[in-house]
Amino acid sequence: MDNFIGRMAAGWESPKRSIRRNRKRIVGSTKKGFVGNIEKQTLSNNDFRRVLYTARHTQLVLMSLNPGEDIGEETHRDVDQFFRIESGNGIVVINGIQHPISNGSAIIVPLGSRHNVINTGRKDLRLYTLYAPPHHLDRVIRATKASAENPRNKEIFNGKTTE
Repeated sequence: MDNFIGRMAAGWESPKRSIRRNRKRIVGSTKKGFVGNIEKQTLSNNDFRRVLYTARHTQLVLMSLNPGEDIGEETHRDVDQFFRIESGNGIVVINGIQHPISNGSAIIVPLGSRHNVINTGRKDLRLYTLYAPPHHLDRVIRATKASAENPRNKEIFNGKTTE
C-alpha cells in the first residue's frame, strides 16, 4: 500500500487512465470497411483478378488461376503483399526459391521481392491477396489474365478508395 501511495504522490498515472485520456476520437467517420465471408467469396470467384475493397493503406483482391496459369513474375517496389490460398495446388516463387502451396497456405512477399504464383494443379487455384499500400484501381474486375495484361487496361492505384 505504501508503494501505491508513493506513486500517486509522485504524479504516477495508471496506464489505462493515460490511454483513455490520450485516445483521439475520430469524429464524423462513416466508413463501413469490409465485412464478409472471404472464404466463400474467394471460392466462388471465377475472375483472374477482382478488387473487392480498397482502403487508404490496404487493398483486398480475389484471384482465380486456371490450371497451368500464373500471376506473372513481378516485383513491387513499394508494396508488401499477402496471399492466402483457399483451394487448389501450386507453387510460389520468391526471389528464385520455390515453395509448394495448397489450401490454407499463407504467403507474405516483402516489397522489392521478385515473385510469382503458379497453378500446378488440375483445378483452379483460388486465392485472395492483400496489397499494402493499394496497387490496383478500386473495384476493377479482370476476367482473364489476358485482359489484366492488356496495355490498354493498365491500372495503377490513383488514390481513390472504396468509400
